Amino acid sequence: MAKTKSEKIADIEIQIAQLENRQKKLIQEQKLQERKDRTKRLCKRMGLFESMLPDSIPLTDDLFKSFLEKTINTEQSRRILDGLTAQNAATAAPQGAETAQSNATDESGNEGNGARVTG
Repeated sequence: MAKTKSEKIADIEIQIAQLENRQKKLIQEQKLQERKDRTKRLCKRMGLFESMLPDSIPLTDDLFKSFLEKTINTEQSRRILDGLTAQNAATAAPQGAETAQSNATDESGNEGNGARVTG
């Protein structure tokens, strides 16, 4: 039996609701993964920091903040950070070009699969 137009519309509305729920779930999963990645990065970096500067461990939060501010605000620290940032951007640019190229239409006219290269 053929579906009426109103039945088809109702089916499409159900599909839209399902896709919206799936989108919400994927966004929640993405945010959760980003939080986990951030927590892992913070723990790893702070552990490295404390292993290199064990004298910083007994500092209070305010003293530690003051130490970081005074250390980071030196001209030499800014130059080092700028150099590392530029170096990182230079290595990330070729990777970004590869990702964009894989997402673009290939020579046969087929679209890329949209897969992202992450590192």
